[in-house]
Amino acid sequence: MQATLPPPRPTLSMKQVLLCGAMIVTVSMGIRHGFGLWLQPITMDRGWTRETFALAIAIQNLAWGVAGPFTGAIADRYGAYRVLIVGSLLYAGGLVLMGLSTTGLAFMGSAGLMLGMAQSGTTYAVVYGVIGRNVAPEKRSWAMGVAAAAGSFGQFLMVPVENGLIGGIGWQNALFVLGLAALIIVPLAFGLKEPEGVAAKGPQQSIGGALREAIAYPSFRWLMAGYFVCGFQVVFIGVHMPSYLKDHGLTPNVATTALALIGLFNVIGTYTAGTLGARLPKRYILSAIYAMRAVVITIFINVPLTPWSVYIFASAMGVLWLSTIPPTNALVAQIFGVRYLSMLGGVVFFSHQIGSFLGAWLGGKLYDVTGSYDVVWWIAIALGVFAAIVNLPVKEQAISRPTAVPVPT
Repeated sequence: MQATLPPPRPTLSMKQVLLCGAMIVTVSMGIRHGFGLWLQPITMDRGWTRETFALAIAIQNLAWGVAGPFTGAIADRYGAYRVLIVGSLLYAGGLVLMGLSTTGLAFMGSAGLMLGMAQSGTTYAVVYGVIGRNVAPEKRSWAMGVAAAAGSFGQFLMVPVENGLIGGIGWQNALFVLGLAALIIVPLAFGLKEPEGVAAKGPQQSIGGALREAIAYPSFRWLMAGYFVCGFQVVFIGVHMPSYLKDHGLTPNVATTALALIGLFNVIGTYTAGTLGARLPKRYILSAIYAMRAVVITIFINVPLTPWSVYIFASAMGVLWLSTIPPTNALVAQIFGVRYLSMLGGVVFFSHQIGSFLGAWLGGKLYDVTGSYDVVWWIAIALGVFAAIVNLPVKEQAISRPTAVPVPT
């Protein structure tokens, strides 16, 4: 049998945590979402190939995934606000250096490595650790949905803002302005400052012990498998759908509208998933999301391609886009407690980023080999069915530990 302790009393108000956390995610995710707008102006001005830019973004995704468990562990041990401050400074510096880079290698170091590490310290995993410790368990999934919805709104909001900055003051100055905007995270981070020692409360485990426990637990591995699929699908669609539509004779405006619709409906989807997670088994929510993705993609590639079919697809996929984030992270907290939530959330997200890399790379690779995206679309469908199945056996109850080790709820 496992020993349990009463839930720790929150040290920060839920309103404060949600307000600061949502604003941080809005800024960090919003800036990131518009990076594709810089592809043409940067490559044309610097005389680089598109591959140079794409490789830097791929490195950014991998750096984000690799750094995630480490930044999460530091946040769990020393406090999220410290990680957020360093992440904010790194974000600002990376954006400035991205504008100043004159070689492909320097660009990969700034836009790739620096910004990837910055995002690992300023996005969901770190913020969710604070939410987990300061929001009552019965409201935790809903609160995570609110934060995810804020990030989705940031994605919707920042694309036209960034496009306007590039057109108004030039791509380089636009990056400098965004660098200043990234510094907004610094004062917001103090709103998530918990009293010393609060983050360290919980089961008397080492970081390594907590990691080994999670990796050895089948339900954690099923969640990682599902998140891999999530990364593959959303990055493949986000990166390659504009080219897919152009290949079929649709104008760039259709693709731009589609991406905006994904961001807009993403707000609805993430909030709804978080709200339902407080009422329904989260494994069923995740399974349903992945199954519906498979259905939506299947319909999309089998009906006549028109602007309206694209808009309907984008709206439907938007609802399902990042709606996996609240139930997945809430499940990690529910199973393992909140002591190492940021670190374990970072580990799960690493799997997501591996899928993201493969979704972007295989989309281009298989297109070059076959002359179409058909194979990759069907891979995305098959992976959706796989993820729907593997989430069903996830056990949602707290993991059993020796009686000497207390488990927070």
